[in-house]
Amino acid sequence: MKQIYLDNAATTKMDGKVVSAMLPYFEQKFGNASSQHEIGQEAKNALEKARRIIAKAINCRSDEIIFTSGGTESNNLALKGLFFSNYPEKSHIITTKIEHDCILNTCKWLEKQGAKITYLDVDKEGFVNIEDIERAITDKTFLVTIIHANNEVGTIQDLEEIGKICKSKNVLFHTDACQSFTKVPINVKKQNLNLVTLNAHKIHGPKGIGALYIKRGIKITPLVHGGGHEQGLRSGTENIAGAVGFAKAVEIASSRDIKKMENLRDKLINGLLKIKNVTLNGPRQNRLCNNVNVSFNNIEGEAIGGYLENAGIYTSTGSACMSHTLETSHVLKALGLSPLKSNSSLRLSLSKFTTAEDIDYVLDKIPKIVNKLRRISPLVNWKR
Repeated sequence: MKQIYLDNAATTKMDGKVVSAMLPYFEQKFGNASSQHEIGQEAKNALEKARRIIAKAINCRSDEIIFTSGGTESNNLALKGLFFSNYPEKSHIITTKIEHDCILNTCKWLEKQGAKITYLDVDKEGFVNIEDIERAITDKTFLVTIIHANNEVGTIQDLEEIGKICKSKNVLFHTDACQSFTKVPINVKKQNLNLVTLNAHKIHGPKGIGALYIKRGIKITPLVHGGGHEQGLRSGTENIAGAVGFAKAVEIASSRDIKKMENLRDKLINGLLKIKNVTLNGPRQNRLCNNVNVSFNNIEGEAIGGYLENAGIYTSTGSACMSHTLETSHVLKALGLSPLKSNSSLRLSLSKFTTAEDIDYVLDKIPKIVNKLRRISPLVNWKR
């Protein structure tokens, strides 16, 4: 049976070039980067080369990149590390209601430690109001943390404008760029970014490796203590193979792939919107090149996903991190969708491996599935 993977916002297939780059570091070049002998220094050199490649991609110094286990750890290190460094003199964080769960749950935990959190609203397309950010800043604010591109609806925030406000108010600015990295330009100097969260497995790299950019001079309290690895900010033997794979994924990312995904995304959106009573969630402009999120209204997104899987098409009803719960998406709720409409949503996320033939196949299958489900749905006749 044909298999079409459209859950790339959850994770991506590793590129063969990434696998090939990593393989030597499992057997031939297996050293510990902290060892002083030749084998250890070979690993150290590979680690530092990877750090330079990732740093260049966001226009920062290589010693401003700290390797972590992934986006969740990087976000925790950024928020908790800064809170512990600033508290009690400053205790206020500004964020939005559409952040990734690891940001929102970290904020909830920090509230129990004495932090004050402002959760900003967004508009119906998921954009934060720049003026709301400015109004929310107080003399106790030490951090604004706003996701660059939303993982559910693909909304891309204007980091440069937010960065200008933060710089003028002398407040640190952090962004979670796990979904946007290599797809949307990131320039920490131009955008006045102080901290940036990155990871590899959304860009055809390996799982279990991420990074946090921390602008030189920022004081941050480490969460993991040990032998003082990663400038004392993240102890633990470094994942050399992971770092090498991460860097290779960054190295081979191309604007041609982005354009291809944009074209296929638009083809998919246009095709889905031809189905009666289907609406797009999130914006048409300033949207991630690989993100499509639609509501089918009056039928369960989960049911559509199940039928699609039977046809060999793999999708998601929202963030993979929350797929084990039955809760309505907090992102779609923040956009103003009703629970009924939210639960009828489906996220289809593309990759550079997605083809036009894949999209044609999906657009052939979905209308038939939707029509079938609407015929048997008890909601269709009373809720149009």
